[in-house]
Amino acid sequence: MTEALGMSGAPKEGQRRLGLVMCMHAGCVQYTQRFFGEVLQDPTTASPLLFPETVFNAPASHLAALLEKPPLTCTLLGGPATFLQGLGLAAEWVLEGRVDGCLIVGAEETNWLLADVIWQFNRQVQPAGGAGAVFLAGSGERSLGIELTGITEPQLYTSRQNRRQASRRMRELLPTGAADELLCDGLQGCSRADAAEAGAWRDWPGARMSPKVVLGEGLMAASAWQCVAAIDALLAGRFCAANVSVIDANQQALGARFCRTLC
Repeated sequence: MTEALGMSGAPKEGQRRLGLVMCMHAGCVQYTQRFFGEVLQDPTTASPLLFPETVFNAPASHLAALLEKPPLTCTLLGGPATFLQGLGLAAEWVLEGRVDGCLIVGAEETNWLLADVIWQFNRQVQPAGGAGAVFLAGSGERSLGIELTGITEPQLYTSRQNRRQASRRMRELLPTGAADELLCDGLQGCSRADAAEAGAWRDWPGARMSPKVVLGEGLMAASAWQCVAAIDALLAGRFCAANVSVIDANQQALGARFCRTLC
């Protein structure tokens, strides 16, 4: 989080109106286990101070305190594609002038219980934890020369649109791509989990990057890693634009596009 703020050239806390969007999928698993573990061991001595830590909004409250209480704070829950919705919400706040800049954070814990749940569905997936953050500011701010130029409409999985169809529709809503552009996808080297996304982007003409192959399935954090990797590649001058593709396991497909302002 502090690295994202530092890279943006943002003024110090208290000198601007900051927004905060916290995105999570699994939530505070370790704190929840600790609380109920104490309850089961001895209900009379279980610490009531742990209870606030079991709710989904606790991480956002901790970050808000670190940022000296930003005027707008929100927690978004959902599948990994929700991180891109967090980018959209932050952009809306900035464009409406409600904040000068907004920090979007995606984070997940490493926990044996969460790993076991993932493995119940697919043993090839490598669970991971961590966090990633993107700072979004208006055009008048100290720009790094990278713009968020678009986010697709959510393509939900329904009885009328399965995961493959939603993935293809999301692909159609983004530019077709060029040889000097990057696709930062969510492929992880698992044929079953990758099938829908691999099929949707089969005809991509530019370079590709798949952070999950190296970092593992970090759920919401993994979506943040994809965006950070795409932005970093643009900052390095390797590409003029980058598409980010996030295909949820059971909710929606979403895409975003970042471009260099001078290319």
